[in-house]
Amino acid sequence: MASNQRVRWVVFVASVLFLVLLTVAITAFPFTLARNVGHAMEPAVKDQQRLIVNKLAYWLRDPKSGDVVMVYYPLDPNKSFVRRVVAREGDTVRIIAGHVYINDKLLSDDYVPTEFRSHEDWGPQIVPMGFYFVLADHRNSGSDSRYWGYVPRKYIIGTIVVL
Repeated sequence: MASNQRVRWVVFVASVLFLVLLTVAITAFPFTLARNVGHAMEPAVKDQQRLIVNKLAYWLRDPKSGDVVMVYYPLDPNKSFVRRVVAREGDTVRIIAGHVYINDKLLSDDYVPTEFRSHEDWGPQIVPMGFYFVLADHRNSGSDSRYWGYVPRKYIIGTIVVL
């Protein structure tokens, strides 16, 4: 009997160690699976669409304008959102009648359908150092940097690969 209990104990310890190592590997892995919830990034990313988040993307380079990224919500970092980077630190952002200008140049945002474009004015404001300005593609229904402020660089989780 003592030998049988020892085998059970070894199997139990090995199982726990395997689960711990598997958890560490999954959370430290350079990619993670996610699901988009909501319509804020339509038509590029649909509600309930599965995504791959590439967490390695910004180890060698900084996010650039046009990147679709997953970010921690600045007002509650326990939540995350998919948004599009439109301006980087030092850029001046202004929105006039729903058209976005970065450093006084009209942003080419053909990915935003006419019916999704908002018509408000915002700014001008300069993006602070270490921060990014992100927008939802569905500008009429998505919350973004216009409402909750700039996103710190450390809150950008990675780029989105749509499945």
